[in-house]
Amino acid sequence: MDITLLEPFMTGSHAAWAREYAAYSRHEVEILGLEGKYWKWRMHGGAVSLAREFLAGGSCPDLLLATDMLDLTTFLALTREVTAGVPVALYMHENQLSYPWSPDDSDPGLQRDAHYCFINYAAALAADTVLFNSAYHRHDFFAELPVFLQSFPDYNETASIERIATKSRTLPLGLDLRKFDHHRPEIGAERAPLILWNHRWEYDKNPEEFFRALFVLQEQGVEFELAVLGESYRKQPPVFAEARERLNGQIIHWGYAESFSEYATWLWRADILPVTSIHDFFGISVVEAIYCNCFPLLPKRLAYPEHITSEYRERCFYTDFADLVTQLVRACLNVKSLREEKLQTMVDHYDWGKMAAIYDDLLDEIQ
Repeated sequence: MDITLLEPFMTGSHAAWAREYAAYSRHEVEILGLEGKYWKWRMHGGAVSLAREFLAGGSCPDLLLATDMLDLTTFLALTREVTAGVPVALYMHENQLSYPWSPDDSDPGLQRDAHYCFINYAAALAADTVLFNSAYHRHDFFAELPVFLQSFPDYNETASIERIATKSRTLPLGLDLRKFDHHRPEIGAERAPLILWNHRWEYDKNPEEFFRALFVLQEQGVEFELAVLGESYRKQPPVFAEARERLNGQIIHWGYAESFSEYATWLWRADILPVTSIHDFFGISVVEAIYCNCFPLLPKRLAYPEHITSEYRERCFYTDFADLVTQLVRACLNVKSLREEKLQTMVDHYDWGKMAAIYDDLLDEIQ
């Protein structure tokens, strides 16, 4: 089968997902993508640019696989001479109905943020199949959609929600996890517990609570080291500057890993991953750390329960900030036993070696 994959925001996890599926699939997958920047303009104008490229290429695929960043209705309208009979799958990496807005973004206050949500809604209506990267994401979308539609003055079209729901299903992300195996270092047993941050340096990852927990550990005299990875931006939460100063004696790495080899090595070296995020539709960085045998301490919400098997659920989840600190102290004091855990089997089913065939079979069924 010939598939055209449409991604207006080719960067980060979006780009990795597209390229890796194309590499592992038994189908022929052609990617049409745009540079991953100016996300609002990509959601508005990306469909026009991709439609032009699609028509210029002269192909007529058996399936279109679009992502949530595409204004699918505009793309289909502009390419209807070719795509009128082509089935369409829409893959939801995220959705704008429940994605938390940055406190620095002026659009919500100016009441001009609704159209990005509408693009997601209309795309889901137009697609033949809607695929969510986690069960949590799927549930969250359908919880928010009635609220969104009822915010309009009339013709709310709430009956359309059921139409979308009946053609929706969960299809977890495929990840190239096996590549981490090639970067596992030899690590000495006698060393301080290494706590890891491997997320974006942004508000939705809740760095304030993460570092506040470490400040408590420091005040209690608990021995630990800290590696802070993840992509940072020109504007970042002020707590990062505060933490770099206050935790200077514990920090052994600070900043973005410039190569995958460096990133993977730090994940294998790390022992404990406290996660405080207020938003995560899937949690790639969490799954990667677990695969590298880094013990997670997670809030029992978002997509995280989907990654943890029953035997670990009582040990990996915390209930509130006080419980996080208690479990973090316990983990540091018992780090030798944590290092003996075999966590990889919880998440290795997300590897493309297993997921590619699941994707291929599912997409084969779409008519």
